Amino acid sequence: MHSPLAVVALVGRMVVLFAAMLLVPLVFALVQRDSGVQPFASATIITLAAGLGLSLVTRRYRRELQPRDGFVLVGLTWTLLPAFAALPLWLAIPGLSATDAYFEAMSGLTASGGTVLTGLDKLPMSVNVWRCFMVLIGGLGIIVLAVAVLPLLGVGASQLFKAETAGPLKDHKLTPRMAETARGLWTVYFLFSGACFLAYRAAGMGWADAFMHMCTTMGLGGFSPYDASIGHFQSPLIEAVAIVFMLLAGVSFTLYFAAWRLRSPVVLWRDIELRGFLLVLVLAVALVALFLTAHGVYGFGEALRHAAFNVISVATTTGYASVDYGAWPVFAPLLMILLGCFATCAGSTGGGIKMVRMLLLLKQAQRELVRIVHPNVVNPVVLGGNVVPPKVMQNVIAYMMIYGATLVSLTMLLVFTDMDVVTAFTAVVACVNNIGPGLGEVGPAGNYGGLTDFQTWVCSFGMLLGRLELLGLLVLFTPQFWKD
Repeated sequence: MHSPLAVVALVGRMVVLFAAMLLVPLVFALVQRDSGVQPFASATIITLAAGLGLSLVTRRYRRELQPRDGFVLVGLTWTLLPAFAALPLWLAIPGLSATDAYFEAMSGLTASGGTVLTGLDKLPMSVNVWRCFMVLIGGLGIIVLAVAVLPLLGVGASQLFKAETAGPLKDHKLTPRMAETARGLWTVYFLFSGACFLAYRAAGMGWADAFMHMCTTMGLGGFSPYDASIGHFQSPLIEAVAIVFMLLAGVSFTLYFAAWRLRSPVVLWRDIELRGFLLVLVLAVALVALFLTAHGVYGFGEALRHAAFNVISVATTTGYASVDYGAWPVFAPLLMILLGCFATCAGSTGGGIKMVRMLLLLKQAQRELVRIVHPNVVNPVVLGGNVVPPKVMQNVIAYMMIYGATLVSLTMLLVFTDMDVVTAFTAVVACVNNIGPGLGEVGPAGNYGGLTDFQTWVCSFGMLLGRLELLGLLVLFTPQFWKD
């Protein structure tokens, strides 16, 4: 490892950039003349001062990033920025503890969508704008945003991009320079976000509601300025708009970028992960709709409406709710939580292990079954017409082992604190997969506000682990990482 001060220097610059983002809710507070003016002004000044201080103290240590530096920078940034993001929440919301404020900020920046807050309808607009805006900037990754706008990262930006971008096949370069790729991804993200805003406005939302829900739809974070979430509007048209853009955001943005550069939308349909994503969701929506109808919960038309919205919301790890699906017969919400663990595509703003990993695991299982029958056959894992390198399969299998161990370990920690098993397990699954709501006390009709401080920190850590795809953070805790 080189001097860590070089990494701290870059963290300082990212904190300065983050201070600029705090101006968005500050402008809303000034326009609305709500009580958020002083908290956001104070938070902006403190964040800017901290960023400038770090930058000035370490200004002599600028250099190109090395592979290990990228992981250190990502880990530091994603741990530190939620603290600055939590500051205005802590200042603006009476009685909110620092622990709960950090959880709320971590949930927003990791695009998870779980909340500790109630009475959202009564919060200052600027506070809700900040909650939702955090999801937008966190959805595609603050690090990717920094790579796109901060040329000081130079060629070393590729190490950041590798550490931040999700998925087992992320080494594939879409352009010769990572910064150019990041700018392209952000352009696609911005265009979809603008279209989402206009669609919400056309569906009947006010401009502020449209902006906030655009942020959380494209970021797949699920925050809403209303306790009833999307159910507040009681509008099938608004739900339909949300479904369309949740689906769009659940697809790999690198795939959109590739189709754009090649001027060929056929690229999209040729992608086996996208086809798997759509097939699984169509089958799941149909199954849940039929299940709810068979159990007399709704008539078929209403069952199809609520199944389509809520299944897609949870499966894409958004976390919106149009009804309290936690009150449905248990098969339906359990299936939805399961889908949230793997349904979204690598390179999307969604969480979970990603569809491509699930497809690779199924291919590997098929390969092993064939080898039992024909021990000497040469049968490589093939996905989308391409032979998958053994190194990728090793990474996927290691990831799944760590993923399972993480779910068990964090669940045991919560159960140790006398949390009931259903709440503990689904809270961990929801946090690690960045889904947001779980079941039980943390279901769609509840939230994480009733957790103890220790339980809240466990869930915050789970969200951080999930956002950095486990290995990106856990590698920092290995002795080998710190050896020269």
